[in-house]
Amino acid sequence: MQKYFEFEKYGTNYRREIIGGFTTFLAMAYILVVNPITLSLAAVEDFPDALRMDYGAVFVATALAAAIGSIIMGLIGKYPMALAPGMGLNAFFAFTVVLGSGIPWQHALGAVLISGVFFFLLTLTGLREKIINAIPIELKYAVGAGIGLFITFVGLQSAHIIVKNDATLVGLGDLTSGPALLAIFGIVVSVIMMTRGIKGAVFYGMILTVIAGMIFGEIKVPHQVVGQVPSIAPTFGAAFSSFGDSSFYTTAMLGIILTFLFVDFFDNAGTLVAVASQAGLMKDNKLPRAGRALISDSVATSVGAVLGTSTTTSFIESTAGVAAGARTGFASLVTAGLFILSLFFFPLLSVVTAPVTAPALVIVGVLMVSSLGKIDWKRFEIAVPAFLTMIAMPLTYSIATGIAMGFIFYPITMIVKGRTKEIHPIMYLFFVIFVLYFIFLK
Repeated sequence: MQKYFEFEKYGTNYRREIIGGFTTFLAMAYILVVNPITLSLAAVEDFPDALRMDYGAVFVATALAAAIGSIIMGLIGKYPMALAPGMGLNAFFAFTVVLGSGIPWQHALGAVLISGVFFFLLTLTGLREKIINAIPIELKYAVGAGIGLFITFVGLQSAHIIVKNDATLVGLGDLTSGPALLAIFGIVVSVIMMTRGIKGAVFYGMILTVIAGMIFGEIKVPHQVVGQVPSIAPTFGAAFSSFGDSSFYTTAMLGIILTFLFVDFFDNAGTLVAVASQAGLMKDNKLPRAGRALISDSVATSVGAVLGTSTTTSFIESTAGVAAGARTGFASLVTAGLFILSLFFFPLLSVVTAPVTAPALVIVGVLMVSSLGKIDWKRFEIAVPAFLTMIAMPLTYSIATGIAMGFIFYPITMIVKGRTKEIHPIMYLFFVIFVLYFIFLK
């Protein structure tokens, strides 16, 4: 094992890798609760139960997708990077595709599966790098920031801190209500721990919020800690059922598939660069085994879709494990093992409600919005598409709409500015695709 992962080459050992893998798990364990709540639309009170994804099945799919994805990354990519259903993409899946567009969740899983297959093929052919390089860096940053704002908005809404207002569309909720107070407590505690640089702050913040909720009667005390693993049958293989339905083959669905594919592109690439840089794995500004890491991510996405969850991607929280000493793929195997063990603690995790997960969504939003500082706002031709990309996501409750608006305005502003030579031909293709997306969107 030491020889396979080249412990001596990277100056590491079992102790450092195990601690690193465990730290990564603590930093991203919130996804075990946040993802099932998001995909099952548990925070949406008036959504028909018959149309929801099964919470228990999504929990199992989340844990298994994270475990399998991390194992693949550890063994093939050999990076100290864990995977799980990604934040932002799960919100797009639930709130834009299923809730907003009224598309069955089975169709949404089918779209994720296709995007994973496309991701795999593009990685093998080398087209992936060409597409990524064609998109301006400022728009990449704007997409990340926009998703961060959208996630934060969803979190505050689920905790009833932000509510519907007939006069202004949205407004401040009753901050003296139980759910709002519990969420505010969690946000304050999480922010304090994050500011102090405590590893696993998001996870610990959720634990303290749960305890506070049980003390004040907002959360029921669980009757057992360890229990039977829920059945994955309600979601397993459901993605394939969409391919036999003619309503699946629409222009709107094409836009959804492209959005899943596009966001996964940059989630994975950005995380890979961040983890490799922090671990000192970059060589001459290049990533060793980059192809293997990208293939690992695409395979994990397809496997996750078959199991019954939204896009599985590399987690930036892996940097917490690297900071704790992880340097090889062995740490990813440790994280995977902990996700498998978590399957048996479903009764305990059921105490985590929407107000408990709201702080995690806010913190993740803060981290994602930090990319705004890298955009050159003085260049108006760049500022306009970047701003529209970012602001349209929370205002339209759609990540796809934000991406579409930014990609439409970018060629327009650049042409008017006389900078046509800087526009990659692929961006013109995106312009046409997203204009058609708006025309045929239903």
